[in-house]
Amino acid sequence: MPTLWTRMFCLILLVALSGSSGSGAGPSAAAIEPQVQQCLDRGWRREVVRIGDTAREVLWQGPPGAWRKGAILVLHGGGGRHFQFCVANARVVAPQVRFGDLAVAQGFAVFLIDSTDRVTDAQGRVCGKIWDDEVRPRANLDLPLIGHVLRGAIPRLRPPGSAPAIFVTGLSSGGYMTVRAATHFNGLVTAFAPVSSGDPYGWHRVCEPGLTARTKVHGTGFDNETGKQIVEPRSCQAEDYPAEARWDDGGAASKPRFRLFRHENDGVNDASCGEKVERLLRRHGYPGEADFLLRGGRRSLLNHLWQDAYNQPILDFFSARVSAR
Repeated sequence: MPTLWTRMFCLILLVALSGSSGSGAGPSAAAIEPQVQQCLDRGWRREVVRIGDTAREVLWQGPPGAWRKGAILVLHGGGGRHFQFCVANARVVAPQVRFGDLAVAQGFAVFLIDSTDRVTDAQGRVCGKIWDDEVRPRANLDLPLIGHVLRGAIPRLRPPGSAPAIFVTGLSSGGYMTVRAATHFNGLVTAFAPVSSGDPYGWHRVCEPGLTARTKVHGTGFDNETGKQIVEPRSCQAEDYPAEARWDDGGAASKPRFRLFRHENDGVNDASCGEKVERLLRRHGYPGEADFLLRGGRRSLLNHLWQDAYNQPILDFFSARVSAR
């Protein structure tokens, strides 16, 4: 049965997602959700691209004229939606919207993409509205869209005189996918900042019904080494990582720099999971800066969410890398 904290987390996310619909087979060129229209009314632009048999939506906004700081690709959290970085119909996503606004005001273009709802676990059970970050023998569902944005949309839409830098950040499942994308496309990414993230190459999902009370995400994640759910204290703490999947590598001569943003009392993705991915990124040759670590309070669900305290430090980290590659 779901635990009390799982039920509480479900309630928080249900409030955040109220009024949103699942992606289904993807948006059509004509169908515009009310929340997306709210983003468009605030100056965001919309594109629909075809990836395989699925239509995928991209929302983006840039500053007037050249993108002095380059572009940021943002990946929403599990159970969330891309438009929750451009319109806040719930208080818990307001810090995300402030991040998007602040980034554009400081000279970045911001690109928001939406995950599928077609990810399945190893037993073929549907996992819900999450990113396809786990390493599987089948074709990945999200890397082709991310590649399209990095290789196609951003260069095509970039005004003359813009900085060519491309950054990636994301929350929770989007943080795991940030690591996966930045390593897979390490020749295209200038720097990346996972938020409340762990190691996509060293975990797996079990999407058995009843493991969570959440309606848009089914099942839960387990660390490959310990076999523990990532919500458990010290769940990702191990001496070594023999169960680690083979890492993607885009073949970059110089790998992008990273910085992790997390809370020591994250009640959803244990702090040990952030420590694990930081250690493994360095082991694979990615230069990193010291984690931006929030401290204090009790272990809680709210500490897992995007915090206002992350906004300017993420942008400062990216700004320092604009001319680095």
